[in-house]
Amino acid sequence: MKIFIAGHQGMVGAALVRRFQGEPGVALALRSRREGLDLTSQAAVNAFYAAEKPDVAIIAAAKVGGIHANNTYPAEFLYDNLAIAANCIHGAYAAGVKRVLFLGSSCIYPKHAPQPMPEDCLLTGPLEPTNEAYAIAKIAGLKLAQYYRKQYGVLYHSAMPTNLYGPADNYHLQNSHVLPALIRKFHEAKEGGRPEVVAWGTGSPKREFLHVDDLADACAFLLRQDNPPDWVNVGTGTDVTIKELTELVAEVTGFRGRIVWDSSKPDGTPRKLMDVSRLTALGWKARIGLREGVAKAYASFLAEKAAGTLRA
Repeated sequence: MKIFIAGHQGMVGAALVRRFQGEPGVALALRSRREGLDLTSQAAVNAFYAAEKPDVAIIAAAKVGGIHANNTYPAEFLYDNLAIAANCIHGAYAAGVKRVLFLGSSCIYPKHAPQPMPEDCLLTGPLEPTNEAYAIAKIAGLKLAQYYRKQYGVLYHSAMPTNLYGPADNYHLQNSHVLPALIRKFHEAKEGGRPEVVAWGTGSPKREFLHVDDLADACAFLLRQDNPPDWVNVGTGTDVTIKELTELVAEVTGFRGRIVWDSSKPDGTPRKLMDVSRLTALGWKARIGLREGVAKAYASFLAEKAAGTLRA
């Protein structure tokens, strides 16, 4: 079986490569933008599919970023992610690829979705405005996969992961997500001998975090299903407060100073937790606990920093 992993150099794509590389009977089709595969170009995608003839395509490519990036570049986030989804899914169908797994995000669900968020709450209310552009593109990709499956009988389906972290994450202090930003912030405070770190908000919001290697394992599991759901949530089913997460990162990185909470800064949504009962019923559960996962992520951060490959 030949598997095309779109976005294989990103955090999610690299985890998928680790998961499938060396697996008996599996070959990987990988090509970067620098090597001529521009996923925002339908012609480039079609040429790649025609040359490689993959059996399966996993669409892990996306333009991603935190709140600041989403707010600053909404046009690019919408256009690029729409183009990637449409080109990869339609190109796969045109080339006769029988199976596609499209990866989305928990931000597809309404801002005021019930907690935990079930798959069926999709399109039942307004989205969170700060990442609406990205969410709309991911919803479009999910619906494309669903409707190609419905209309043409191809096995195209989607997975919606919760907040991800792990090797090859983005550690930029403005454009990254909360966990990698905390890892970098506490590491630099420790290295600089600073007595305190200022954290935003009150620390009371609750968030769920999934190690990217668990997501890759869930993808492998879903590809073994004969009749998977059109889309399914992928997460741990548990969450922690931002305060608990911050204290855990401080402990793992070895920061011994004080944590000061700046309550003048916004907290964001009070809670964001996935309902993972559908995936659990199929037989899959996350295996990497948060403490173990943060320790692995910090080790990866140090290794990438030493190698000069850190995304920061």
